[in-house]
Amino acid sequence: QVQLVESGGGLVQAGGSLRLSCTPSGRTFSSNNMGWFRQAPGKEREFVAAVSWNGVTTYYADSVEGRFTISRDNAKNTVYLQMNSLKPEDTAIYYCAADKFPHRGLSVYPTAYDYWGQGTQVTVSS
Repeated sequence: QVQLVESGGGLVQAGGSLRLSCTPSGRTFSSNNMGWFRQAPGKEREFVAAVSWNGVTTYYADSVEGRFTISRDNAKNTVYLQMNSLKPEDTAIYYCAADKFPHRGLSVYPTAYDYWGQGTQVTVSS
C-alpha cells in the first residue's frame, strides 16, 4: 500500500519558520513531480508549491513565493517544504502529493496528483 507521510507541522509565531517533510512508503516517486497543497478551515484546497521529478524545476503560488522553498532528496525519498516568514494566513493543513505520471510538466491542479498524505497542521499565531 502506497502512503505519503507528512511531518514537521506545529504551532509557530508570525515571522517564524517550519520545515515540512514528506516521505512515501510502499514505492518511490523519483520519476514523479511532487507537490504541496494546503487547506484552511472553510476554504478549498489550494496549491502551494511543486518540484519536478529531478528537483531542477520548482513553481510556487504567488502567496508563498519568496518565503517558501520546495526541494527533494531522491536518495532519501523525501520532499521538503521550508517555510519562512510565516503569516497567520498560512495557517492550514498541509498535504503532500505525488503526480500521477512520471516525467511531465508541473501542475497546480489537485487532479494531476494521484497520491496524497493525511496532512500536517500548521498554525501561525499573530
